[in-house]
Amino acid sequence: MRPKLREWVLPIGVLAILLAFTPHALYRVFKTGDLYLFTNAFFGDIVARLHGPGRLRFILQPTVAILLGIRDGRNDGRAGAPPFLWGLVFHKELRPQLLKQMLTSLRNIVSIAILLDLISQYLIFRMVRPGAALVLGPVLIAAPYSCARALANRITRGRAEKAAASSAN
Repeated sequence: MRPKLREWVLPIGVLAILLAFTPHALYRVFKTGDLYLFTNAFFGDIVARLHGPGRLRFILQPTVAILLGIRDGRNDGRAGAPPFLWGLVFHKELRPQLLKQMLTSLRNIVSIAILLDLISQYLIFRMVRPGAALVLGPVLIAAPYSCARALANRITRGRAEKAAASSAN
């Protein structure tokens, strides 16, 4: 089944915006020699983002990721699939399917996370650093999603096993 083009409009738009800002960011790196990512300035700017425009996204984006993770984890548990992170690490044959499911579930929310990070950078700092947006945006989504999906899977499977055991008695 081929994905529809409209499902990819937002991610492609965000990619185009990132590509548009990349030459200026590279110029700044060559001019100053400062890579910015994972420096004191980078971590200081993260703290500044907590107080500037768009700070609500630090609550909303992880919350949405958790809800999507719970949905997908419950589906995994009902299907008898291993927990998400466990499957990624230890079940090589399931890895492509799990990554595809994750991409499908999170494609738009990660795109929105990156876009919101770009916008908040501009509003707060009057400059855009595409690398920082590519790091910070997905981190707000990936960790909560992965943990929620694994936990929901374990709970769903545990309930199913408990129900099966009680019905067998």
